[in-house]
Amino acid sequence: MRQHRGVLSTGALRAHLLAARLAGPVATSREESLRSYRLFAARDPRILLGLDPEWTWGAGDLLRLMADKCGVSDDPRHTTGADVIDPERTLAALDAFAERLQDAARRRLPVLLGTGHPHRLLGFYAALAEALSAAGCTILSPAQGCCIDITTRFGLRTYNLDYVQGVALVREPGVRPTGSETGAHSHSPLPVRRALAAQAESGGPLPELVIGDHGWVCGAGQLGFEAIGLADTDDPALFVGEAEGRVSVVVPLDDAVRSDYYRPLTRYVLNRACLSQ
Repeated sequence: MRQHRGVLSTGALRAHLLAARLAGPVATSREESLRSYRLFAARDPRILLGLDPEWTWGAGDLLRLMADKCGVSDDPRHTTGADVIDPERTLAALDAFAERLQDAARRRLPVLLGTGHPHRLLGFYAALAEALSAAGCTILSPAQGCCIDITTRFGLRTYNLDYVQGVALVREPGVRPTGSETGAHSHSPLPVRRALAAQAESGGPLPELVIGDHGWVCGAGQLGFEAIGLADTDDPALFVGEAEGRVSVVVPLDDAVRSDYYRPLTRYVLNRACLSQ
């Protein structure tokens, strides 16, 4: 495949993943990851992210799954320090992610994109939306401006669903004008459920691919939509969804580093998908 100018080789991207701590030792702590596995095993909805697992997942099962999918240590006695993501697994998943994008572009599928990490990942998804739109895909934006009540650690909060550069996010009412770059951090599957319901009610095309993270991926996958996305070591729900066949591709990486650190990944994925401008 011809490489576009400024696109990293696989070796250079691997080096970037490690230098930016997107993979290798990451900022997510082992304690955070193990806590998430225990809560998922207890079916805590905050960690399920909208997924209703078909199989029984104990904390040990999840640790083995995450070791396989992400490269974290499978030793339950390892309980402290930084968690670790194998960059080879990240690269392999990015390649699979790119294949799904290429297929969507080739078939000109309707696509829905959404993020619970707008401060970090909006630019990554916005670039995908732009490239897919240029390839002839319809980028959907259903239920824009609707209110969604989401339970948070601070109690029930009302958010507005908004779209920025083709990417859905939620924001607190009145915090920023519609279309602004910032939004709220959210794990909830309620926004994607509301968006999908609104699209169905409108009679418009339903998405044949959902791209995102957190509840956007698990919520869509649970409802039978093809979904691909990014996930950290403390987000086992996406990897369980992949293992159970309801999520197509999950890319293991730190999902909360500086937003500009994701730009090389964007160029790599679009190049592999033959979508570079």
